[in-house]
Amino acid sequence: MTMIEIICIIVGLVLSYLIGSMSPSIWIGKIFYNVDVRTKGSKNAGSTNTIRVLGPKPGIIVFIIDVFKGCLALYLSNLFVEAFLVDSGLELFNIASAAAVVLGHVFPIYENFKGGKGVATMLGVLIYLYTNIFLILLAIFIVVFIIWRYISLGSITAAICFPITYYVVSTYFSENFDMVLFIFAVVVAIFIVITHRKNISRLMKGEEKKFRFKKTE
Repeated sequence: MTMIEIICIIVGLVLSYLIGSMSPSIWIGKIFYNVDVRTKGSKNAGSTNTIRVLGPKPGIIVFIIDVFKGCLALYLSNLFVEAFLVDSGLELFNIASAAAVVLGHVFPIYENFKGGKGVATMLGVLIYLYTNIFLILLAIFIVVFIIWRYISLGSITAAICFPITYYVVSTYFSENFDMVLFIFAVVVAIFIVITHRKNISRLMKGEEKKFRFKKTE
């Protein structure tokens, strides 16, 4: 691998992190409402807390942007390496790029490294990398949410089902199982659970707030 190729890989990963660091919930709150969403509600810079603090319209906008930046980061970073990375090399780069954009969301460089949980951005990554199981995971999330009305529980359940669903679908239905993608799915599941540890604690204590499509703070 040449020095130029190494530089392209680094630039692609840094770009993914910088895109992930864009925090629409924080920026929209500060610019249009003079509110830092990290100081109210669950104190999380994500779409759920944005709806809770600012209302459904800005919350939905934040969600769409957070999902979109997950897809955008992988697409743009690929432009730097597609000329020389193929097969497993490109696959590993995409996983590294996915990790970079999610880390950017959770630890945004523009906002003192205090961001959201990364679920919406990870959703964008899933759309790009795991198109064949995305709708299944979305269905799992929706069913859990409709029954119990907890965004956190839906996210955690879908995350735990992620590697299981990938294994079953890719092994028994599409026959394109990839160990690298499976390991990444396991890592993602663990990451989502860890970032929701406070929500898990509140759920176990019965203190987690049920989600409503309206401003509550």
